[in-house]
Amino acid sequence: MADVRGGNLSRLRQLNSLTAIRVLRRAGPLTLSALAERSGLSRPSMKEVTDELMELGWVEEVPPSQGTMGRPARRYRFRSRSGYLVGVDIGGHNIRAALSDLDGGILAETRQPVLPDAPLDERLAAIERAVSGCLALSRTTVADLWTIAVGTIGVIDVEGRVIYSAAVPAWRDLDLTGKLREMFPCPVLIENDSRLAAMAETRRGVARGAKDVVFLHVGRRMGAGLIIGGKVHRGFGAAAGEISMLPEARWFDAPEHLNTCACVPEGTAPEDAAGYTLAAARNGDPVAIEAVERYVDDLAVGTAAMALILDPQMVVLGGGFSRSSDVLLGRLRERLERVCMRMPDVRASTLGDECVVVGAIDYAVDHLDDQLFTPDKGPLPVTR
Repeated sequence: MADVRGGNLSRLRQLNSLTAIRVLRRAGPLTLSALAERSGLSRPSMKEVTDELMELGWVEEVPPSQGTMGRPARRYRFRSRSGYLVGVDIGGHNIRAALSDLDGGILAETRQPVLPDAPLDERLAAIERAVSGCLALSRTTVADLWTIAVGTIGVIDVEGRVIYSAAVPAWRDLDLTGKLREMFPCPVLIENDSRLAAMAETRRGVARGAKDVVFLHVGRRMGAGLIIGGKVHRGFGAAAGEISMLPEARWFDAPEHLNTCACVPEGTAPEDAAGYTLAAARNGDPVAIEAVERYVDDLAVGTAAMALILDPQMVVLGGGFSRSSDVLLGRLRERLERVCMRMPDVRASTLGDECVVVGAIDYAVDHLDDQLFTPDKGPLPVTR
């Protein structure tokens, strides 16, 4: 982002500019008359605001459609590609990255495999390769990036340090924010992956519009993200949702029912074992079905505890195992119905494996809104 600042706008002009940008981001492109009407300004005032925003690089005129007869009314839109955002999902076995415009429209995605016991430098290098892949696909450079938002496994403190990670030993007591700031010349945001996944489901997925949600991040490891009152709940020390740390919740070892099922052929890669068990259960294999029943028994314990405490509108089954929601969802509903005072709506994620990286993009967009499109944050910067 350029450091050069535009001339000081009066407070009224600043508010008018922010209003125009918010309207265009939600509903653009719009004619000047439509923009004025939606912003509550006169057309002459909006013309002045629009001209200034075009000079600053935040707004651009939309070319008329081919074949348009006569002189079409000018239309304007937010210049969403005046900068770019990156979302990263740091998992135990894969690093995913996505690049978006400033509105969160995803333009490129990449994935880099990595082993859970890989050394720290190797995992950091995989992150850099994943981001570089997105830049190459979108023909952008690292200098075009305004923010990188990262969702990672583990317990993350308010400063972006990984306090604990059962899945990745090298990830413990790590200043992840500091490491990534050494790699990328832009602001870096760090958040727990399950919380970002929960955010994504309420913004773009099956829980869109829901205010109270328990997101079950189920796969080769277990996690949860909580949405309370429409906002991601982090807790006092940013450790909310870590119910897998409680042995009585039976989440920590739950995936082993699927990973060690006798139905899995010898020689199957460890990362493929659970998927094989779930597929076999779908096809009626009694041994696989028994393993799935034991897995859901354990999954339901922690889920019911959160449902009874929070009384959520919805429980979302997400993460890698959500691809097998046809095998898991009915069984989970049945167990929750036995104990919940009020049964929440239980649904499968519509974002699947992309939930974390999409949530990271949305997190970056929120940061952009807070820093640039909120009153009293100072004048809008020049983008070019």
